[in-house]
Amino acid sequence: MSAAAATADANAGAQDFLVELGTEELPPLALPELERAFAAGIAQGLADAGLAHGGLKSFAAPRRLAVLVHGLASRQPDQQVKRRGPPVSAAFDAEGRPTRAALAFAEGAGVSVGQLARVKEGKGEFLFHEGTKAGAPTPTLLPAIVQAALDALPIPKRMRWGAGSAEFVRPVHWLLMMFGGSVVPARILDTDSGKATRGHRFHAPAPLMLAQPSDYAAALRERGRVLADFAERRERIRSQVVARAQKLGGRAVVDDALLDEVAALVEWPVAVEGRFEERFLQLPREVLVSTLQEHQRYFAVEDASGALTPWFITVSNIESRDTARVREGNERVVRPRLSDAAFFYDQDRKRPLEGFAAGLDTVTFQSKLGSIGDKARRVGALAARLAGPAGADPAQVARAAQLAKCDLQSAMVGEFPELQGIMGAYYAAADGEPAEVAAAVREHYQPRGAGDALPATRTGIAVALADKLDTLAGIFAIGQKPSGTKDPFGLRRAAIGCLRIILEKRLELDLRPFIDAALEAQPVRNPAAAPELLGFMMERLRAWYLGEGQSGGANAFTTEMFDAVLAAQPAAPLDFDARLRALAAFQLRPEATSLAAANKRIANILRKSEGAAPGRVDAPMLREPAERALHAAVTALEGEVTRAVAARDYDGALARLAALRPQIDAFFEDVMVNDPDAALRANRLALVASIRALFGGVADLSRLPG
Repeated sequence: MSAAAATADANAGAQDFLVELGTEELPPLALPELERAFAAGIAQGLADAGLAHGGLKSFAAPRRLAVLVHGLASRQPDQQVKRRGPPVSAAFDAEGRPTRAALAFAEGAGVSVGQLARVKEGKGEFLFHEGTKAGAPTPTLLPAIVQAALDALPIPKRMRWGAGSAEFVRPVHWLLMMFGGSVVPARILDTDSGKATRGHRFHAPAPLMLAQPSDYAAALRERGRVLADFAERRERIRSQVVARAQKLGGRAVVDDALLDEVAALVEWPVAVEGRFEERFLQLPREVLVSTLQEHQRYFAVEDASGALTPWFITVSNIESRDTARVREGNERVVRPRLSDAAFFYDQDRKRPLEGFAAGLDTVTFQSKLGSIGDKARRVGALAARLAGPAGADPAQVARAAQLAKCDLQSAMVGEFPELQGIMGAYYAAADGEPAEVAAAVREHYQPRGAGDALPATRTGIAVALADKLDTLAGIFAIGQKPSGTKDPFGLRRAAIGCLRIILEKRLELDLRPFIDAALEAQPVRNPAAAPELLGFMMERLRAWYLGEGQSGGANAFTTEMFDAVLAAQPAAPLDFDARLRALAAFQLRPEATSLAAANKRIANILRKSEGAAPGRVDAPMLREPAERALHAAVTALEGEVTRAVAARDYDGALARLAALRPQIDAFFEDVMVNDPDAALRANRLALVASIRALFGGVADLSRLPG
């Protein structure tokens, strides 16, 4: 049978394949990634085995991971096999009898020695076999594919259960593997495969037999009271919560992260409203939302004006016959939580925010870098230097820096760490601090992550930069910079935060002196830290520009553009940004490729000259018309380009430099730079060096493709 015929035969017997792993409740925050990785692992395994298939659909619920593959080929296609064996000289003895090497090769190929061919390669002759290897039946390959996909799941810590040796993120209770209507025999994670799934733990605990893999989602939904599709379940939750809030006369506060987490906690979502005492509405909004969302996984409800109401919505995992009991139970649970929050708030308000400052000296920031109090004092000193570039009032910056960390000693932040800065802002405002100071206490943590808002006040900008630079400087000083995926102090986030603030708030600020100042204030001295930290910041800037974080849009800039600007060592991020954007525009000009190639040529010539070029061009020594024309053009443009660079008019500078293309092309066409005459050679090297210096005022164009 031909390979094409074998493939057609395999496709003719294509059937659906379903694998489901049933477990105890999986970690909710990890569930979406486990689903994605399991599906990717199955897809990769099928591709590696050469098994053709149609669409692939993944499922994930609190107690299951599943993948349904449509139209999976019934067997691998036959493969054409070409194998070279041992040299003929080693395959037969002096009497022409096959040696062990020849016999072993023939046995491995599934033929006799006499059926082997011979092929000449180079100076030798070898035994050779060309044949067809029959594809394996798909059911025999699937267990290993599933096992490999499970082994590759991103599980940081696996656990064992029972007396077996299997390890997984949670104990495994059942395994469903079906190809068409038949079970795929397998034993994976100490569990034998079958064709039964299981429904809801309470509504449908008995095994559910499936006739075909395609029945899976419908059988669970209709007979098992389980919505196995994560996206479907998430949307069901969202729509129920929104509808329930509307019936209450309000609108639900739907947080995407909370929606994901709740979808990972329930199999059969049923939204139920609840109510808390109105006296708790006197608490700050963030306290109520944090209590409801972070601690209880409830959705808050607000009115048309955006003010919170005393209603909340919880999502139950059962469809109770007595909804009132479910509501009462949730109200009973949330009441002490809110009472605790109110108590902490009242306790904190018994003293001013500044009154917590002394306690910061008792809390370690990092063993080698001192206490939180030490850090706060360093941040205050650095923020004072940043007040000018940030356009902030120095007195307000000093006060905000003094208060910024105080709420870390408050009872409220002790219970709700996610409210650091937020509670400080409320307490500062209640103490009568200026509005900008109170806002800066909240803002100095911003941006807290990718896409988060930047500080809105000038005071907040100064303190936020100081706080992040101090953390970066301190951790680099003690030699604990990020490595691989490990970044326990969030330095990548801090670096991007600094750069975003500077660029998006248009601050004329050179990082170098502030990095030096931040390092100078640390209790640990490390001479290598300054260049390392600056290099780290530049790499984060690279990641930001080459990703989707920058305002130019994805793929607006290239690695070569970034390196070209980096080689010019701009003084400030804003200067870097201006050069990079000008270079991106220059790349669209028709002269760009030619001038980039010329700059590459110049860079190579100067590199090989070993510093032989003098500082100035001796005009009378220029003999060839092309070199005289180039020198005249460079001289005429030099002042204009220099003034444009000084004014950061990099677009204008590059536009003027683009006019040099005809003279540069003619020069390299007609003039030999490395003339045998040493004086001529040195003068021409000086000429090309002047061109490189003129372009280098903007960027190193030799790093661009050309």
